[in-house]
Amino acid sequence: MSWLVLVVSGVLESVWAVALSRTQGFSRPVPTAIFATALVASMGGLAFALRSLPVGTAYAVWVGIGAGLTVTYGMVTGAETVSVLKVALIVGLVGCVVGLKLAH
Repeated sequence: MSWLVLVVSGVLESVWAVALSRTQGFSRPVPTAIFATALVASMGGLAFALRSLPVGTAYAVWVGIGAGLTVTYGMVTGAETVSVLKVALIVGLVGCVVGLKLAH
């Protein structure tokens, strides 16, 4: 259960990061509300997962999922450039996250 919550929390990390970029300094109410909600849910899920997972592994997985999804979202929407190197690095990041899960 902790791993599932951790993965969902990692996805929510990406949601709050993207929403934060759209708040324009917290001056736009809808992106600000999405940011705040996703942030609280993401941190709450991470806190729940840390009750049974080691902090180093859980935090690395959480950050890896959030960072990987955020960059992927940026590339899909055109906000980030796409390159073979970036795609290879994201694949490597996902591989490391999976490796941490398997090593646990």
